[in-house]
Amino acid sequence: MMLSPEQTDSDLPWSQSDAETMLNDIKVGCITDDPMEGEGKTKSLAPQALSREEKRRRRRATAKYRSAHATRERIRVEAFNVAFAELRKLLPTLPPDKKLSKIEILRLAICYISYLNHVLDV
Repeated sequence: MMLSPEQTDSDLPWSQSDAETMLNDIKVGCITDDPMEGEGKTKSLAPQALSREEKRRRRRATAKYRSAHATRERIRVEAFNVAFAELRKLLPTLPPDKKLSKIEILRLAICYISYLNHVLDV
């Protein structure tokens, strides 16, 4: 849209700064490869005034973060299952190789500890 000599920026439906703001909102997070004059640094197209929560969300949205998180979770679950297997080996059941759920293992452990306390008290 061309301006006539008598028309000012304020007569337009939006001012130049509004157009720049809209463009910057679209390009949030983009960085140009052009260094700033004399500083040798890259400049950001938009100021990164993100909240701590928004930064955390963006960091967690990356494939690298999700992959690392999935790996940590697998290790945690594996350690959890090993601990249940070790506890299961210490509990007497008939037959000894009977498959028990985690909640059954915990309940049986509670009962077995109570029984052992009772035996020690007698």
